[in-house]
This record gives sequence, C-alpha cells and structure tokens, in this order.
Amino acid sequence: MKVLVIMGSPRKGNTYRAAQRIEDVMRSLGDVEFEYLMLRDVGLEPCRGCALCFEWGEERCPVRDDAPAVEEKMRNADGVIFASPVYGLNVTGLMKTFIDRFSYIFHRPRFFDKKALLLVTTGIVAEKDVLDYLDSVAGIWGFDVVSRAGLVTPPGITPRQARANDQKLAGAAREFFRALAEGRERRPGLRSVIIFHSQRASFDELADSAPADHAYWKEQGWLDPSARYYTSTPVNPLYDAVGRIVEWFVRRRIRRDLAAMR
Repeated sequence: MKVLVIMGSPRKGNTYRAAQRIEDVMRSLGDVEFEYLMLRDVGLEPCRGCALCFEWGEERCPVRDDAPAVEEKMRNADGVIFASPVYGLNVTGLMKTFIDRFSYIFHRPRFFDKKALLLVTTGIVAEKDVLDYLDSVAGIWGFDVVSRAGLVTPPGITPRQARANDQKLAGAAREFFRALAEGRERRPGLRSVIIFHSQRASFDELADSAPADHAYWKEQGWLDPSARYYTSTPVNPLYDAVGRIVEWFVRRRIRRDLAAMR
C-alpha cells in the first residue's frame, strides 16, 4: 500500500510528527510505503481566478508549475493524508494554495478509488472546523474519507493531553490501514448524492458555457439519466429520490436564469 502525505505545514513540527506517528502505527500493521510531499518545497503558484480550467480544461491553465506532477502523485497513491496545522482558523496558506490550484477537480472529480485520512493540529481551537473543511474538499474531489484526527497541541502540553492525542492518532491509523487493506467502497451519504445530482444538472444545462465540464461528465457516463452516482456503488433509494428532486429544481432555476439573459 502506498500512502502520500500532503503536508501543509511550513515546518516539521507537531503536524509532521503526528503524521510520522500514523506511519509508525501503520507500519506495525503491515507493508506500507510512505511518501511525504512538503508543500513548502513544491512549486505551486496561486490560482489566478481566470476560470479557464473550468471552461476549457486544466490543460488551458496559464500557470506553469508543479501541479501536474502533484496530481500524478495523488493518482499513484492508494491513500492520501491531508495534513495541516490551523493557521488563522483555517488551513495554512500552503494548503489553501494547493486546494485552489486544483479547483477544477471540484467540477471534474476523479479520485474515487482513493482513501483519505485528514490530520489537523491546533494550539487552541478550530481543529473540527478545519477537519470539516478538508472533509468537504477531499470528498468532492472523489476521495473516500475513512479517518480523521484533530489534535490540540498547546505549548506545555500535559502528559494526559499527549496520551489522548496519541490514542487519536493510533485509532485513525488503524482505521486508515484497515480501509486500505479491504479496499471496499462505502455507500455514499445523502450529502454526496445531492452534490452529484446538483452537479449533473449544472454541467448538463450549461454545456455551452462550460464545455469542458460537460464533455468530462458525458465521457464518464454521469449525464445518463440512469446514473445514480459517480460510481456503481449502491445508493440508498431514498437518497436517490431526494437527489433527483434537487436536480429538477436546479435545472429549472438554470433554465429560468438562461431565459432571462436572452
């Protein structure tokens, strides 16, 4: 099993050591290969907001940096650990630049065969908010988020806090290893199904203004009315019904807005 750690910290501090602890636990369970991608050492430029990647495809992005190589690393891994300390109640600037640089994947998700573990450390607060944010990002990109760990690591951390953090890391590592070893795809929740149907409505109705998205979705077979989700995994019939109702409303709104623009 190959695990890629995307490290959003600019230094090898609490977050880096926590990732190493996860690695130690997973290595004790079986054969696993770790690679650390330190974003501080990667050439990723800030997104320019031109939207060319949305409209015409990521190949038309005017930025020439290490993004294609980073995406290839994610594709080649079995699992990815998204790791960041809390800076200003959010991920670090390094991690935010990374996420923004791959914004086109929000429109054209692709990592459905990958598992993800989310790791966040903070001195005082906001670890849950940042975990939830990373959960949304990784989930929409296609990752199966199977484990997450949020650690509070204040200066002068007590032995009790340290033990509690270590238990969280060990538990998250075991869950991640088990999910990677089993390789089973989990059934999507209601939120994920609604996102699928909302996106299908948008990219189908906006084919003229978003040709790259429309072409990608058509190629994947997701525009077929019979498709219930991005993958063939079973979908709860109730979730599917709710998703289709949402899709109907989204299509109706888009058609009304387009008619008003004519």
